[in-house]
Amino acid sequence: MNYHLPPLNWLRAFESAARYNNFTTAAKELNLTPAAISHQVRSLEQHLEFQLFERLARSLKLTDKGRAYLPSVRRAFEDLSASTTGIFGTKGKQSINIRCTAAFSIFWLAPRLKGFLVRYPDIDVRLYTAIWTEALGQENIDIDIRIGDGNWPGFHAQKIHHEPSVIVATPENAKLVHQAIKTGDESLTQHLGCIRIMGCEGRWQPILETQLKGSGLSVKVTVDTSLSAVELVKSGASISLLLKHYVQRDIDSGCLVRVVNDDFFYNESHYLVKPIKEEKAKPEGLLFKNWLLEQIEMDESVKRYFVP
Repeated sequence: MNYHLPPLNWLRAFESAARYNNFTTAAKELNLTPAAISHQVRSLEQHLEFQLFERLARSLKLTDKGRAYLPSVRRAFEDLSASTTGIFGTKGKQSINIRCTAAFSIFWLAPRLKGFLVRYPDIDVRLYTAIWTEALGQENIDIDIRIGDGNWPGFHAQKIHHEPSVIVATPENAKLVHQAIKTGDESLTQHLGCIRIMGCEGRWQPILETQLKGSGLSVKVTVDTSLSAVELVKSGASISLLLKHYVQRDIDSGCLVRVVNDDFFYNESHYLVKPIKEEKAKPEGLLFKNWLLEQIEMDESVKRYFVP
């Protein structure tokens, strides 16, 4: 089959020059001279019959055609790199640095991570967690998973996980809340409070005025992480509004129950985040990204299968 492709070395020169906006830096990466890189890019432009760069005094600027062509070229090299590493393995031990919130790490990623380690035994994982992931520097981070509305200046954000929040409590406390609503006896819940998680302010008031009206509940505790909220709920001290997958295992085990049947959707999701000024992706990082998206798709397939 004739794929009608330009020579791959021309495409490599174009991708590298586009990443650095500079022939000299691209030449260092590919162990060529700046003149050779310039010649290969010029040959590619002549082959395509379109100009890919504007040549400025000390840098390069992608034309509209170049900007449109770059993502598919980059994706092709990334897929080839990841496939080569995935099938034939790495040359010695390699590592990837992953950053995500502590809650996502513990409640979602950690229970599944064994699958990646078994599939790719030559790749070591360094997992960094933080309460506010965007507060950390970007240095040496290969996979960056954040929760929010998808708007981070200077970054591309790919939505990977969006789920409802649910209100949970211990079975005993849920029973007390229901009795208080039914009888109007607010003394039944006087030892209980709702947990507010920083960054999620304003969510309890409409719930207390509708689904939990007459329960006597109010916000009594504020925490800075969902981890603390989960442990407080399990201790019997409070009830909380949490992302469903943070508490699904506890619901399945009967340790916690849903206080109301309603799901609550908010404008926040988990995103894969990368700088707009993209560096060359590590094949190991691409393998992890593909594995991560595969796991999320499996989760979604299970949900679709069991939805009545």
